[in-house]
Amino acid sequence: MTRPRIVLAACVAHLAIGVGTSAQTAPVVDPASVLVSRLDLERYKATIKGLTQFGDRLEGTDRNRAAIDWIEAQLESYGCTPQRHQYVKPPPALAATPAAAPPNPLIASGEVRRAVGGSRLRGMTRRADANNDAGRQPDEALRALNSQVSVPGPREQVYCTKIGTTRPDEMYIVGAHMDGRGFGQAANDNGSGTALVMELARIFSAPDVQTERSIRFALWNSEEGGLVGATSYVRDRAPLQGREDPAGSGRFPEPRWLGMIQHDMMMFDHGMPGPDGTVSAVQRPEADVNIEFQSTAKRADDAMKLAFFFREANEKYATDYPAAVGHHMTNTDSTPFMDLVPAISLRENERGMHIGAGWDPHWHQPTDMYATFTEKDFLLGLNAAQTTLGGVAQLAGATIK
Repeated sequence: MTRPRIVLAACVAHLAIGVGTSAQTAPVVDPASVLVSRLDLERYKATIKGLTQFGDRLEGTDRNRAAIDWIEAQLESYGCTPQRHQYVKPPPALAATPAAAPPNPLIASGEVRRAVGGSRLRGMTRRADANNDAGRQPDEALRALNSQVSVPGPREQVYCTKIGTTRPDEMYIVGAHMDGRGFGQAANDNGSGTALVMELARIFSAPDVQTERSIRFALWNSEEGGLVGATSYVRDRAPLQGREDPAGSGRFPEPRWLGMIQHDMMMFDHGMPGPDGTVSAVQRPEADVNIEFQSTAKRADDAMKLAFFFREANEKYATDYPAAVGHHMTNTDSTPFMDLVPAISLRENERGMHIGAGWDPHWHQPTDMYATFTEKDFLLGLNAAQTTLGGVAQLAGATIK
């Protein structure tokens, strides 16, 4: 399926000036379009595949720590210098305290399971319960890889930053959580979002790319434990925004936040369950990229404008799938940011109305495996990457040297 797209191209015009003279107008090059063209479906798939070697990457386990090391090495190879943020995950009974995670009217796992306010369920529904039984994973090697349980204690998450040339003290945050659960490979939730952010880090870190403003590529941890990683980052680093360190150096360890763009579950849009509770194995023709903001946030008006800006970016730069804007962003790592900065989330389905109603049967299940997803599923994720890359390139003032 190919949808009409808006291409920003310029014609070369020859203007007659006097007798026998002419001037040639240079073609106008859109840097965002050039950068989007550097995205590659096979590279995106390969990054997801690389993440699945660590199983479901449950936080607080050796496989989670190994995945962080791998992500860090990949970012380093792109030329995007990685840094780590450290925090402590408290015992589960304390996970929902204000110091660790925002109040959550749904559940602390970072997903919707019942209808509340804007998350009111629509159409046919099926139960959307997370799998906690390792025995449901038929692959013995994967079952063994995922056997270690999570324990409270120190945690780490990794990020890297593209430093702005003229406004290094201003920054957009592009994020996704790298941890998963369910005793599968967490390929969609959230290898698909993690790979998207890593691909953007690779492209923006190319030596011929400059941006006026800074961009931070953050791979959050402990999302599945109650948004603990992102919440800890906000708690620890929000007070540092815009401070030059050392004074007079022109270096800003935590530039002032201009916007936060989160990515969580990018690939599976097969429609609502049928009367028997099953979901189609074929992606629906009307599949789209969902862009959500939270209408109850303190920065809701600015977040809405940001969401529609990204919808326009989708119209310009996405090759196959359109975007739809929704007003109920919930239970993902943009939530801790939403009262401080315009925050949006890109995803496969509406979090409140679709995921909670069982539209993704692989959510937190042993079937969330790389092999489960089709070319069209992966392509939907790539279109989300095209959308974000095109939008961020414009906002950050990207140029090609």
